[in-house]
Amino acid sequence: MKTPQGLQPLIDDGIIDDVLRPLKSGKEAAVYVVRSGNDIRCAKVYKDMAHRSFQQRVQYQEGRKVSSSREARAIGKGSKYGRKQQEVAWKNAEVDALYQLRDAGVRVPEPFGYFHGVLVMELVTDADGLSAPRLDDVDLSADDAREFHRILVRQVVLMLCAGLIHGDLSAYNVLVGPDGPVVIDFPQVVSAAGNNAARTMLLRDVNNLTAYLGRSAPDLLDTWYGEEMWALFQAGELRTDTELTGHFEPDESEVDLDSIRQSINDAREEAIIRQQGREAAEEDQGR
Repeated sequence: MKTPQGLQPLIDDGIIDDVLRPLKSGKEAAVYVVRSGNDIRCAKVYKDMAHRSFQQRVQYQEGRKVSSSREARAIGKGSKYGRKQQEVAWKNAEVDALYQLRDAGVRVPEPFGYFHGVLVMELVTDADGLSAPRLDDVDLSADDAREFHRILVRQVVLMLCAGLIHGDLSAYNVLVGPDGPVVIDFPQVVSAAGNNAARTMLLRDVNNLTAYLGRSAPDLLDTWYGEEMWALFQAGELRTDTELTGHFEPDESEVDLDSIRQSINDAREEAIIRQQGREAAEEDQGR
């Protein structure tokens, strides 16, 4: 295939040898399968700000550190320099998160480096060596759904103990490898301690997973893992080896239980609507 413009500098520098095929294209980046020596990897080319649309960009970036007070002031003023630094910080966030989470034992693709604005990382494959499917493309039994939920809740705990929250976790950014689920796509990662919306984002991440996997194992829909781990985190009692129960007794004088249940139902309905949309699109392609 013709080499994408964003990957030509990597070929010129000998970082990769060939671009084999496109893997996926999303609102923030395009991912390609590439060859580096005898290794097959993937390269994530981030799109420029002008070609992306993040309606909640400011909410996600709250609490992220910048390298200097000058940059922080420029970003706050929204100057041309500030917008450029904001873009750099946005792209670097995923790279930094991958290295940090990999060291923390989270199931994420192994990063191999960030070159010319391109993230080169492990290509997650299935048992046959093909590109691993997304979780929403895999049929699961009730037992498999419960096991995947257990593994993914554990990944959220490990992330939280590392001070990070995915911020957009769902069946669409979890790949299924031979050893189970692998979490991907971290440009919107948020600081657990520095972002005022951290609790909301954590609960949404866990609720998205619970709602989707609860379609195969309905008993998961009566669990409260997000609330339980956040309460422990706030109390300074969450550890990487903490055994969660899924049970949580909220202080009804401080917690709006109806809104929590509504958020779970909303996540569940969204998962169903997305699946129906995918099925309808597949039917149209088959005609």
